[in-house]
Amino acid sequence: GRAADKLFSLSGLFAVRKPKGPTSAAVLNLLKERLLAEAGVQTNGNKRNQVLKIGHGGTLDSAATGVLVVGIGKGTKMLGTMLAGSKKYTAVGMLGKATDTLDATGKVTEEKPYDQVTKGDLENVLQKFTGDIMQVPPLYSALKKDGERLSTLMKRGEAVEAKPARPVRVYSLSLQQFQPPLFTLDVECSGGFYVRSLVNDIGKELSTCATVQELTRTKQGPFTLEEHALHEDKWTIDEIARSLEHCTALLPGEPSRKKLKTEHPGETAVICE
Repeated sequence: GRAADKLFSLSGLFAVRKPKGPTSAAVLNLLKERLLAEAGVQTNGNKRNQVLKIGHGGTLDSAATGVLVVGIGKGTKMLGTMLAGSKKYTAVGMLGKATDTLDATGKVTEEKPYDQVTKGDLENVLQKFTGDIMQVPPLYSALKKDGERLSTLMKRGEAVEAKPARPVRVYSLSLQQFQPPLFTLDVECSGGFYVRSLVNDIGKELSTCATVQELTRTKQGPFTLEEHALHEDKWTIDEIARSLEHCTALLPGEPSRKKLKTEHPGETAVICE
């Protein structure tokens, strides 16, 4: 039908607003199911189902919300540029507690006093984490060892060694609010950066500990949360078509046929066909 033809003609990049709770892959699967159902395409044993290419350009933690860039059709070939591009986050950290996941979903592994920390202390420490820095990725992450995610291995109770520190870039880092034990940061960073690791490292630098309570990605590449990210009620063929048209102007020309490199080989754009 017409809806199916329109769906399979969609091509490019757009952004959705990821809700808190599901994984980025689960959001992608839900989006795909919605679109195929709207188009009236049966998903069981139907070859057309294999033709719908859809993917996302960079995992957001399950507990995080915000911009998730999605590629559809030929747009999936452009997702690599999203991994390497800059991202902006708003993070709420909590002083005095550390968890195994470095966020509120994990088990508390340490508690320390934080009464001595002042707003000035926190602002001074942020300067140490601005610019080109070395960062150790969290053990609970989408990075892989022998083809399996570190987070999957950790949940199975297997011993996992931390990945070595790697170079990342922080373009800007500012303190927006300080109401102990909570503090709010705005971060703009390169691909491969983990805000959870940043907050954990800030806690250590302040001679206490800290963990992420809330995390929102407000921008990825040229896509912003306010302007471009589609709410769940707008995950329809027509709304996505409009969004693709609107977002074309944000993107560079056709991607080259060469394989796009990301800054960190452990990162991959997730594509399902």
